[in-house]
Amino acid sequence: MILDRLEIINEQFDADAVTPEQLDMLLADGWRHFGTHFFRYNLNVYKEEIVRVIPLRIRLADFQLSKSQKRVLRKNGDLTVEFVPIQITAEIESLFHRHKRRFDHDIPDAIYDFLSPDAGNFPTVGFQITARDANDKLLAASFFDVADESVSAIYGCFDPDDTSRSLGIFTMLKVIEFASQNGKTFYYHGYAYDSESFYDYKKRFSGVEQFDWKGDWSKKQLDC
Repeated sequence: MILDRLEIINEQFDADAVTPEQLDMLLADGWRHFGTHFFRYNLNVYKEEIVRVIPLRIRLADFQLSKSQKRVLRKNGDLTVEFVPIQITAEIESLFHRHKRRFDHDIPDAIYDFLSPDAGNFPTVGFQITARDANDKLLAASFFDVADESVSAIYGCFDPDDTSRSLGIFTMLKVIEFASQNGKTFYYHGYAYDSESFYDYKKRFSGVEQFDWKGDWSKKQLDC
């Protein structure tokens, strides 16, 4: 039984402000946040089964584009990409509500489930990437923290009617590019589970490391 083999970790706190240096330390210890609420847990329930949560990060010096990732970048070479501080607009909210149609469980109510409604009350240095087509239609938006030595994904959404572009992967690759160009060491791109799940695509990047919940990160082979 998984509960017999692991110490259960389930912690949380609220903070109105976290410095970039503090955020690096939190990320390295398995913490995430939605708005001002910070949390970490090592077990979850997925499809009625208890699973182990595996925090992931990419060591940017070890990252290399795969053939499929290069294809994604080429396919979206016609898009206009912009990085700006987080600012939720009606256009982004509309995209979010279209995007959430993809889910059949744990469906979020609003984008503010992940981001502070008040942009001035965001506890970290938050940025967003947007991608638009030639007609200026918003196809994707992704939100992330910028810490001292790392960037960390918060949430991403894209137009579900344009799945052929692999927009989720595309925005992740552009954030990796942003992080590398800004001299960061790590990209914390979320978590997966120790069994097959919706999140397995996050394991399929080179340079991925996983957290063991004892303070160490390793490059052990991840099951996809």
